[in-house]
Amino acid sequence: MLPLTRAAQLSASSGASFSAPGPDIPDNAETRKLLEQSLSSAEIEREIIRITAEQSVLEKKVNLLQKEAADKETAISEQQERAGAVIRAYYMGDRDGLLGALLSAKSIGRLLALYDYYEIIIGRDRDILTQYKEQYKDLKSVILTAQRSAQELEQLKASLTEQKIRVAALNEEIEGGIRDSSDPESLSALLEEFTRYWENIGLHEVKTYFKALSAAMNHLPQFVQSHDGMLTRKGMTYHLALKQEDLNDFLVSQNPLFKDFAFQFADGQVTASGTSGGLSLTLTGHYTIQEEPVSGLMFHVDNVVFNGLELPDSTRESLEEEFDLGFYPGKIVSFLHATDVESKDGVLHVKLSISF
Repeated sequence: MLPLTRAAQLSASSGASFSAPGPDIPDNAETRKLLEQSLSSAEIEREIIRITAEQSVLEKKVNLLQKEAADKETAISEQQERAGAVIRAYYMGDRDGLLGALLSAKSIGRLLALYDYYEIIIGRDRDILTQYKEQYKDLKSVILTAQRSAQELEQLKASLTEQKIRVAALNEEIEGGIRDSSDPESLSALLEEFTRYWENIGLHEVKTYFKALSAAMNHLPQFVQSHDGMLTRKGMTYHLALKQEDLNDFLVSQNPLFKDFAFQFADGQVTASGTSGGLSLTLTGHYTIQEEPVSGLMFHVDNVVFNGLELPDSTRESLEEEFDLGFYPGKIVSFLHATDVESKDGVLHVKLSISF
């Protein structure tokens, strides 16, 4: 990770969201570790609340689906018997007499009457089989949905158990660190103050930047398309060379929040950092190629540092899930899709091919 950019100071006139500095963080490795653990504990607790709510919703869904499947199974039993009777009639040759009578008709009038009768019976048989087929298909769909939801529920329960174990272990470490410190009371107060600051201000500030980045990335394809030389073609292959200076200029044009927030493209890594008063944010990630459901470059958050403290994995994952920082070449030209991506020497290189 590149060092935090201390020189960049976001002023109130720049449109920066950062407003209130957090508590002073001692330059002490043990204290910083405890602060990061406190952040992790707070974020895992937030994840536990989210998972618990999601679990409750999913439990209700599973119960409803299981009841719906049972109701459909009861309703289909009568139709199943009727469909079975129709199939047995054909298998046993019970309908052969009708066809024989039709073929042996000795007058046009009798032939037409028998044909109408035959059509009524065959049509009724067809309706019974079609209705059963549709009901059975519907029943299978409900059962499969219930099974998938039940599996998802089990995964949620396992995740909830895992997170509870994690937060319990973290809290035990934090309490041990406080007990072993030279001033347990002051350290406990600092951890509590920083946790409140993160929950009330810090998380909001981080999300503000991610939201602004996500909104800006939606317009990046138009920016690339409007700049000659950024996208070049050689035969059936296109090459996009996006310089970090161009990206930073683009971001400022989209939102003044990025006036002192800079992207850097290093070897296989994308880093963005900015500061405002006593607050700083650095995120590090990388791009990968995605084919489905939409071809594009997906940005993966590898590391987020807030005020010099690394945020836990649960926060990184939730930020990546909530905010799409991807780049979709199909918005430049509909038939383009990315085949390779590389970041080095201040440039993001993307190879594109034509796909109809």
